[in-house]
Amino acid sequence: QVQLVESGGGLVQAGGSLRLSCAASGRTFSSYAMGWFRQAPGKEREFVAAINRGGENTKYADSVKGRFTISRDNARNTVYLQLNNLKPDDTAVYYCAGTSAGYMVTITTAPQYDSWGQGTQVTVSS
Repeated sequence: QVQLVESGGGLVQAGGSLRLSCAASGRTFSSYAMGWFRQAPGKEREFVAAINRGGENTKYADSVKGRFTISRDNARNTVYLQLNNLKPDDTAVYYCAGTSAGYMVTITTAPQYDSWGQGTQVTVSS
């Protein structure tokens, strides 16, 4: 497993932007497929975005396509989530997750991940 620490959350007005970061410990980050999930109060955790080991392959939830962008920097052991045109419905705790996977694999289901960060709060005001 890899240790993951998210940062970059905060309070923003609707239409604003944030960039979330997830820093990973260890020297095996490049062998991990990574993803972002979110959980709003009273709701189940839901998939947001995923990226393969090399960063060439990405997937997004329909609700964030065209607004959010996932990327990674393997030299910095970090995965990012750029959030643009934020809406109040995007308010949630955002979690990054990782797991060892084949090179081109992207993973969209939470149970397949074995490493999770502690989460960072994103609040979007109307």
